[in-house]
Amino acid sequence: MHDLVDRLRGTLLPAVVTPMDRHGVVDHDALAAYAARIAAEDIGGVAVWAHTGRGLHLAADDRARVLTTWRQATAAPIVAGVGVPRSVSAPTLAAAADATVAMAVRAAELGADAVMVYPLAALREEPDGHGQAVRLHQRVAAESGLPLVGFYLHAEAGGYPYPPELIRDLLALPAMLGVKTATLDSAIGCQDAIWAGRGTGRLSITGEDRMFGPSFMWGADTALVGIAAAQAALSARVLRAWTGRDHAAFVEASDRLDRFAAATFYAPIEGYVQRMLWAAVWEGLVPEDAAHDPYGPALPRAERDRVIACLEELRATAAQ
Repeated sequence: MHDLVDRLRGTLLPAVVTPMDRHGVVDHDALAAYAARIAAEDIGGVAVWAHTGRGLHLAADDRARVLTTWRQATAAPIVAGVGVPRSVSAPTLAAAADATVAMAVRAAELGADAVMVYPLAALREEPDGHGQAVRLHQRVAAESGLPLVGFYLHAEAGGYPYPPELIRDLLALPAMLGVKTATLDSAIGCQDAIWAGRGTGRLSITGEDRMFGPSFMWGADTALVGIAAAQAALSARVLRAWTGRDHAAFVEASDRLDRFAAATFYAPIEGYVQRMLWAAVWEGLVPEDAAHDPYGPALPRAERDRVIACLEELRATAAQ
């Protein structure tokens, strides 16, 4: 586990998209080509089955093909998101825990190097929610045999904003690699979560697409983000400049990534997956007919135009 911490620290793990048609049928040829392109970027690993890849929406066979495709594309660490698939009935917290564990076990069977545990939002309302969250992570680790990433996910995405004391208790577990923050727009929540992990020796993982640069200044040392699904090179440039203490390059790259984030991460937030897919088409990463997100909101044409205009502006200014 400690070797994996050292291997991942200071690296970028894109939370990758899943190419599919408008009916949700995964395009496995497009996926293989996309995986090959992303694997060739300056990354430390990839995150599959995450929110950006609609992992909980995918059928079990599609999830297996997704992870297998990425395993064939790269020898870098693969982190698989695990939680309660939309196709699984989990009317109780016990059933939700069982489903999460089962997904983690399957990820291990398919060759994942670690799992990121989706938070069970209902634990916020439980008198012993804190203890149950810790026990869930312990059980996932014990039954899957894999290291874990905790996941502080903002409530708008159905998550559980972990308080600092829970983050500290999670990071005290032997199997924990670190905790990823995805607070969306809560600078206070992000700072508190990062600071809670100080001195633990574990990874402080940013998933802050709209606060990417600032989260490193607050103490994040690794990135697992959806914005890198279409902008891996630029995301890596921000991280590389920060770790290399090239502050002028950091400010420049961070400004460019912030402009792209502003064109893709805004209300309705669930629309960001489709916006990433539009960007991936423009970048030549995914074909047009495999760039659909049937699980997000319908978006007007003007939003696609905004994404493309931003990308064209970034390309034009990079050439100057």
